[in-house]
Amino acid sequence: MPSKKRRRKEERPKIHPKNKYSDNPPDFALLASLYPTFKPFVFYTREGRPRIDWTDFNATRELTRVLLLHDHNLHWWIPDGQLCPTVPNRSNYIHWIEDLLSSHIIPRDNSNEDNVRGFDIGTGANCIYPLLGASLFGWSFVASDMTDVAIEWAERNVKNNPNISELIEIRKVKCSQNTLSSEGLSVESSYSEEREGLPSSSLDMPAGEDKSYNGPSILVDVVRDGETFDFCMCNPPFFESFEEAGLNPRTSCGGTYEEMVCPGGEKAFITRIIEDSVVLKQSFRWYTSMVGRKVNLKFLVSKLRQVGVTVVKTTEFVQGKTCRWGLAWSFVPPATKIVTPHVTEKNILSFMLEGIQRQFGAIHVLRSVESFFLAGGASCKLNASSFVVDITASADHCNALLNNDVKHIDEVASCSNVQEAPSNLCFSILVFQQIPGTLLVKGSLQHRDSALSGLFSSIVQQLEASLRQKFCKEKTGTNYI
Repeated sequence: MPSKKRRRKEERPKIHPKNKYSDNPPDFALLASLYPTFKPFVFYTREGRPRIDWTDFNATRELTRVLLLHDHNLHWWIPDGQLCPTVPNRSNYIHWIEDLLSSHIIPRDNSNEDNVRGFDIGTGANCIYPLLGASLFGWSFVASDMTDVAIEWAERNVKNNPNISELIEIRKVKCSQNTLSSEGLSVESSYSEEREGLPSSSLDMPAGEDKSYNGPSILVDVVRDGETFDFCMCNPPFFESFEEAGLNPRTSCGGTYEEMVCPGGEKAFITRIIEDSVVLKQSFRWYTSMVGRKVNLKFLVSKLRQVGVTVVKTTEFVQGKTCRWGLAWSFVPPATKIVTPHVTEKNILSFMLEGIQRQFGAIHVLRSVESFFLAGGASCKLNASSFVVDITASADHCNALLNNDVKHIDEVASCSNVQEAPSNLCFSILVFQQIPGTLLVKGSLQHRDSALSGLFSSIVQQLEASLRQKFCKEKTGTNYI
């Protein structure tokens, strides 16, 4: 008789906590009672639960319209066939951008402290990100697109909301005759293989494996001379073909060829954004994009490391059964945090590692702790008999650890020259075996009066995330910054 093992459900990342729909998902019954045009699309299950048919474009479009009106006081519409955004999912992205900006990891010009300016790449007829960003936070936007229909309806949606219309500029991207047609016939690229400031070899993809983007301009030649922005954002064309875009039978969100498809898919499109960012550098505080496939996220992060960005951040967006990932990077040097001694509340911080894979034990985790801090440049002393690592880190080491700016272990020569000093952060990490498959990791701060002691909690959190990713059975978590 086969043994019945209780499998722990994977913890799925949740919707962003600041999202309006985090604790209060859309109430279809209430919306149907308030908006007669939505009522015909709502039906009830045997249990009496209100539902809509997600494969019906008209239903999803009407839901988006009433949510924007009911919850955001926005008047909105798109014609048949255009990409219909889901409001909770798009709100997640907007709130993550707000997290990035408010974290002050990347400093901004104090002269414009209250005027946040964003750039929406490929805004579409729906213009959803500028509408949400302007209504929620008062941000101003430049929203770009290349098709006449997208420009016309984006402008309509902006003009129909006069309270925020002055905050949003719709900008047409010029399409050369060499751009891909909607039938997917590839002609010559509208880009040269080598642009000023960016050798063609810097981000080459392996021949025969990946396709290069050869569509219209994305940022370079669209951003004007002297313009600066706090961020850009993008919902890229995820697919390589229109057939691939239609493989999900459970939803119908519409979408034109230009919105859904480009040769090489999202990997090629976002790679071009990375190439443009190398040219524009500090014209943006943050470059960001949504990513549809996790395998592409890993590829793109490696590309960002190649071009020498100062910070890379990722997150996961969740709506129902749909997962997307957020990718952000910057070329602006991160701010050095000055922390006063009273910031730290605890000398000892601990966390549990549960569900550790069988082949790993406490010694493996201990050595990984050492590697984590060595990669940031800190001084480490490992005592295998006591299962403890003593760490001494300077301000630069702390910033490197917090900003994921780590070196490969084989590139770290020796960190023994980091002397214990009042200005350094000194602490110990201990690993305790609890029960099989579970370890307790405890961090102990040695000098609470250090100027860097306020960073202790954040560093322990970074360590926890690293260890969970490496040793625990796959669980997804959400890191909004």
